[in-house]
Amino acid sequence: MANSLISIQIIPKTKNGESVIPYVDEAIKIIDESGVKYEVHPLETTMEGELTVLMSVIEKMNERMIEIGSSNVISQVKILYQPSGITMDQLTEKYS
Repeated sequence: MANSLISIQIIPKTKNGESVIPYVDEAIKIIDESGVKYEVHPLETTMEGELTVLMSVIEKMNERMIEIGSSNVISQVKILYQPSGITMDQLTEKYS
């Protein structure tokens, strides 16, 4: 079972005020390619997995933003670390 949930909102600095949407799409692609379970929400994306793996995904997301032209990146991150195990479903089951 996963030991962490991480929600991330990535905010790349774009050239000349261009849209961040292509950058965000690229960040979500990095998550998708990682194979971790995730859910996209309007203001952030939540990932489920092992803490070290999820932190590595965040590192790759930030590096990719720079590769595609952002001069810097703000990553707003929320982490729930629970060594005994945690899933998104456990936190939201009463709302389903």
